[in-house]
Amino acid sequence: METGTMIVNRVEASGLVTLNLEDFYPKETIKVFDLKDYLFRGLIIREKDFRETLKNTNWQDFENMNVAVVCSAEAIIPVWAYMLAATYLQPVAKNVVLGNEEKLIESILQQNINAINAEEYRDKRVVVKGCGETPIPDSAYLKITTRLLPYVKSIMYGEPCSTVPVYKKR
Repeated sequence: METGTMIVNRVEASGLVTLNLEDFYPKETIKVFDLKDYLFRGLIIREKDFRETLKNTNWQDFENMNVAVVCSAEAIIPVWAYMLAATYLQPVAKNVVLGNEEKLIESILQQNINAINAEEYRDKRVVVKGCGETPIPDSAYLKITTRLLPYVKSIMYGEPCSTVPVYKKR
């Protein structure tokens, strides 16, 4: 029996840096603010009533939350109505986005990716993790690629043991 045989983790020894986009996923609660509840007869926004109802809304229900502003009813909503809702949401909510929950998540992922210090990845070989518990929008993969491209030596997609090459600096 041979002694002194050492087991080497080739993935670890390869110098690959794994980036998991789940780490950029919003951690705070997501809440939908639906203008449908503020429509007169479920059809239109009447400015005076809308302003009064907004004034009497408990905005603390949105404190430190990520808020998606939508109108789930078939109604034409004037732009100023979204703007007015934002004046109440912005001081209490963490993020406010016009659109559904998916659009909100996508927006926060983009913000979080933009906030990384890409310089930390200079001349590194990066693997963007491909599978996980949380579904990540395709746009986040596009964003991380464009964010890191000027800095990295290479970008791969998948798992360190099985990757698809995406970019290699020449």
